[in-house]
Amino acid sequence: MSQETSKNTPCIKICMMDPKINLCFGCGRTLPEIARWSQMDDAERRSLMAELPARMHEAGLPDQAPSRERR
Repeated sequence: MSQETSKNTPCIKICMMDPKINLCFGCGRTLPEIARWSQMDDAERRSLMAELPARMHEAGLPDQAPSRERR
Protein backbone atom coordinates (compact mmCIF):
# COMPACT_ATOMS: atom_id res chain seq x y z
CA MET A 1 0.00 0.00 0.00
CA SER A 2 1.40 3.39 -0.92
CA GLN A 3 1.73 6.20 1.61
CA GLU A 4 -0.76 8.25 -0.40
CA THR A 5 -3.33 5.48 -0.22
CA SER A 6 -2.91 4.97 3.51
CA LYS A 7 -3.77 8.66 4.06
CA ASN A 8 -6.77 8.60 1.71
CA THR A 9 -9.46 7.01 3.77
CA PRO A 10 -13.03 8.09 4.33
CA CYS A 11 -12.83 7.00 7.98
CA ILE A 12 -13.34 9.89 10.39
CA LYS A 13 -13.29 7.71 13.53
CA ILE A 14 -17.09 7.77 13.96
CA CYS A 15 -17.53 4.04 13.52
CA MET A 16 -21.19 3.24 14.07
CA MET A 17 -23.42 1.38 11.64
CA ASP A 18 -26.96 2.57 10.97
CA PRO A 19 -28.94 -0.69 11.29
CA LYS A 20 -31.70 0.43 8.91
CA ILE A 21 -29.52 1.46 5.97
CA ASN A 22 -26.40 -0.60 6.78
CA LEU A 23 -24.05 2.35 6.34
CA CYS A 24 -21.46 3.74 8.70
CA PHE A 25 -22.64 7.05 10.19
CA GLY A 26 -19.13 8.50 9.85
CA CYS A 27 -17.96 7.45 6.40
CA GLY A 28 -20.98 6.03 4.56
CA ARG A 29 -19.36 2.70 3.72
CA THR A 30 -20.99 -0.69 4.17
CA LEU A 31 -19.40 -3.35 6.38
CA PRO A 32 -18.20 -5.34 3.33
CA GLU A 33 -16.58 -2.18 1.90
CA ILE A 34 -14.87 -1.45 5.22
CA ALA A 35 -13.65 -5.05 5.44
CA ARG A 36 -12.28 -5.00 1.86
CA TRP A 37 -10.69 -1.53 2.10
CA SER A 38 -7.15 -2.82 2.64
CA GLN A 39 -7.44 -5.15 -0.37
CA MET A 40 -8.80 -2.49 -2.76
CA ASP A 41 -6.45 -0.90 -5.25
CA ASP A 42 -6.07 2.89 -5.42
CA ALA A 43 -8.53 3.27 -8.32
CA GLU A 44 -11.23 1.29 -6.53
CA ARG A 45 -10.75 3.33 -3.35
CA ARG A 46 -10.92 6.63 -5.23
CA SER A 47 -14.07 5.47 -7.03
CA LEU A 48 -15.76 4.47 -3.79
CA MET A 49 -14.72 7.71 -2.06
CA ALA A 50 -16.24 9.68 -4.95
CA GLU A 51 -19.58 7.92 -4.37
CA LEU A 52 -19.73 8.54 -0.62
CA PRO A 53 -20.97 12.17 -0.54
CA ALA A 54 -24.03 11.33 -2.67
CA ARG A 55 -24.62 8.14 -0.71
CA MET A 56 -24.50 10.03 2.58
CA HIS A 57 -26.85 12.69 1.22
CA GLU A 58 -29.36 10.11 -0.05
CA ALA A 59 -29.28 8.36 3.31
CA GLY A 60 -29.84 11.61 5.20
CA LEU A 61 -26.46 11.38 6.92
CA PRO A 62 -24.15 14.40 7.26
CA ASP A 63 -21.52 14.47 4.52
CA GLN A 64 -18.10 14.47 6.14
CA ALA A 65 -16.15 14.70 2.85
CA PRO A 66 -15.10 18.38 3.17
CA SER A 67 -13.46 17.71 6.54
CA ARG A 68 -11.61 14.72 5.03
CA GLU A 69 -10.27 16.80 2.15
CA ARG A 70 -8.93 19.62 4.34
CA ARG A 71 -6.02 17.55 5.67
